[in-house]
Amino acid sequence: MKLIVGLGNPGSKYEDTRHNVGFIVVDRLAESYSVDVNKSKFDAIFGKGRIEGSEVVIAKPQAYMNRSGPPVQSLANFFRISCEDMVVVHDDIDLAYGRIQIKEKGGDGGHKGIRSMKETFGGKDFVRVRVGVGRSQFGSDVVNHVLGSFDPQESKHLDKIVETAIKAVVTILCKGTKEGMNRFNRFKTII
Repeated sequence: MKLIVGLGNPGSKYEDTRHNVGFIVVDRLAESYSVDVNKSKFDAIFGKGRIEGSEVVIAKPQAYMNRSGPPVQSLANFFRISCEDMVVVHDDIDLAYGRIQIKEKGGDGGHKGIRSMKETFGGKDFVRVRVGVGRSQFGSDVVNHVLGSFDPQESKHLDKIVETAIKAVVTILCKGTKEGMNRFNRFKTII
């Protein structure tokens, strides 16, 4: 069984923000594969189903971003899923808008959700699908940028970016992380 986690912040206030692109991707993934993400436990919303023959749990922690680790760890323990069998989808300001990159190892890169996950899991590595949201072109600080809504130009391309991120997750599940990296990491942007 695999655990697919989208990182974001709960509540309608954050729903369409760049920081919630992890939630957006896993919501669309769940919808595409008819996985009902409607159970609530351990401060997370989740659902079980199948993607291309793989048994999965799709989850969205409902603690705020900087406390994502404990709910994910509780779910992983409950379903007996190891870090090696987790895929975490999250926003990344260090990637240009529209770029998707798969990463197996490394630090948190300043991402507080990933930092919480790394701390909670004792520094163990897990696969990440990083979805580029870029940095502000208008000099706004990082917090205002990631907690801001997609601008009209970005919104125009969001569906394509989300679909590509979904393909990256499915490739990891079906063909492995290395194949996913080979397919998705070489493209600069998809828009």
